[in-house]
Amino acid sequence: MKIVFMGTPSFALPTLEMLHQRFGVSLVVTQPDKVVGRKKIITKSPVKEFAIKHGIDVFQPLKLSKDYERIIKLKPDLIVTAAYGQMIPTAVLDLATSINVHGSILPKYRGGAPVQYAIKNGDKTTGVTIMYMAPKMDSGDIIDCEEVEILETDTTDSLMRRLSIVGRDLLDRTILSIINQTNNRVPQDETQVTFAYTIKPEEEFLDFTKTTKEVINHLRSLLDEPGGSIFVNNTRIKVYEIEKSDIISSRNPGEVVKVTKQFLVKTKDGVVRLKKIKPEGKKLMNDTDFLNGQKIICEGDIIK
Repeated sequence: MKIVFMGTPSFALPTLEMLHQRFGVSLVVTQPDKVVGRKKIITKSPVKEFAIKHGIDVFQPLKLSKDYERIIKLKPDLIVTAAYGQMIPTAVLDLATSINVHGSILPKYRGGAPVQYAIKNGDKTTGVTIMYMAPKMDSGDIIDCEEVEILETDTTDSLMRRLSIVGRDLLDRTILSIINQTNNRVPQDETQVTFAYTIKPEEEFLDFTKTTKEVINHLRSLLDEPGGSIFVNNTRIKVYEIEKSDIISSRNPGEVVKVTKQFLVKTKDGVVRLKKIKPEGKKLMNDTDFLNGQKIICEGDIIK
């Protein structure tokens, strides 16, 4: 059986590994290598690294919608996607049975950032759905799904690691029914659809007019990377850890409450401490080290 696997981040690895061990994967389709960091290091996707290590052919089209002839020539029997990062053209979907491992309980959170949205919105649960692919984004019939609890300590990275294992095991249990076409496929309820589009850079900025819980949830959804962002006195600072403070303040939401030993900011209903930060052009540090001798931020300054 010829299997084409399409995926890019670490979330896709357990599923790829399972498929390759059980059946053998003929071709891996993944996003082009990225240039990362100030040193502009060319970085392969985790899926590409796995494919190279295990001798699987790799295909990295810049735009799959215009470059898919290699997949057509392979004549696959099964196409499996997991967080690939591009829309799959109908010409590819029509080649073979095409399924997707998606990180939410569909039809909630169709799109490229379902885990981030679930954490940001304070959801108590999320999950994984195995679904048939369709031309419209994440709209195909559902094969099976499994719910997962979202822990108070979860970040996007930690939750995605757990979901990747759930997705692997769920597909492992259903794959034969998919191949043999013996599974029950359930159409999605279009009246319940919500979307989780890929996070834009401007959505990384933390809004302290929100409640303390909402601010913390927003940051959790941005970890481990890219982290949250704030602007204060025309200086951009990345934020990587926030905790609730017991200090009471009468300042307005978004104003700096304290810059002595702790970096405290007023929220809608309380005060938070920006505990780990990364000022522009500097290394990651705790707030106490940053505040020692700094002249950028004063009490009463407004964070934007």
